Amino acid sequence: MVSEFLAQLTLAYGAEVEPKFPTVVPVRDFDPDKDAARIETAIKTKGVDEQTVIDILTRRSGEQRREIAFEYERIAKKDLTIALKGALSGPLEALMLGLMKSTAHYDASELKASIKGLGTDEETLIEIVCSRNNKELEEIKKVYKEMFKKEVEKDVAGDTSGDFAKLLQALVQWFHLSQSLYEAGVKRKGTDVATWISIMAQRSVPHLQKVFERYKSYSPYDMKESIRKEVKGDLEKSFLTLVECFENRQLYFANRLNEAMKSKGAKEKVVTRIMVSRCEVDLMKIRTEFRKQHKRSLYQTISEHTKGDYQKALLSLCGGDD
Repeated sequence: MVSEFLAQLTLAYGAEVEPKFPTVVPVRDFDPDKDAARIETAIKTKGVDEQTVIDILTRRSGEQRREIAFEYERIAKKDLTIALKGALSGPLEALMLGLMKSTAHYDASELKASIKGLGTDEETLIEIVCSRNNKELEEIKKVYKEMFKKEVEKDVAGDTSGDFAKLLQALVQWFHLSQSLYEAGVKRKGTDVATWISIMAQRSVPHLQKVFERYKSYSPYDMKESIRKEVKGDLEKSFLTLVECFENRQLYFANRLNEAMKSKGAKEKVVTRIMVSRCEVDLMKIRTEFRKQHKRSLYQTISEHTKGDYQKALLSLCGGDD
């Protein structure tokens, strides 16, 4: 029976410890006093010396940036984030302010921004919730509560509806249930979405990859085709994002970057979010996947589709050409 096989497969796996492939690493001979003083001079310079700010902040690790911020406050008697806000503008400002947060703080802020105010930014919500692994989501949940004094699940639930809301909640709660995708979908009339949600929400990459491989032998469609046939709208986008991330998370980000830069009115927010949130995690591997998939390097694509100081900052985070 398919369900029995899948039930065995879906016994709760823990969150995998994934190796890191960063493009931004701690700099050697680090001197936070010197960096802070150079940033203060750069900000005070008439017209602002953006290049110095970029050179320092994009080539220091998150931990080092926080040390610089501490020293800056001591020297300049003001908060570095506020100083950067006053000195910079546009996409460069958004990128630099993003770098001043830890990865989990940044993701939590982006999540909050996506559900705040009029209308939900479902695209951002789907990207963050569906592409982060369990360990990353646990950290985001913790930080979100510290920052906003609310549970992220409740905020997401209050801002979304139907099966889409159930899926997002299940993902942030990290369920461990075992059911059959095939028997819940293609084999029956009227998809049992709850079962699909429960399986997708586990997000243990190795066992889900096995599920997808085995799924092909039971179903005439591959997983993505089945999803397109069975569900629509934000739920479809969420499931497809999950499958893409199970199959190859770095390729998902590479495709997102390519799409964002090449779309009309380049989606700078998407580009900034991926570059900032992945530069200390797996951006080196994203670069490799980008080159393989799009037959040109991420570095070249950034050079072609962005400009000015924002471009310089992105290229620095990219960390080189391939």
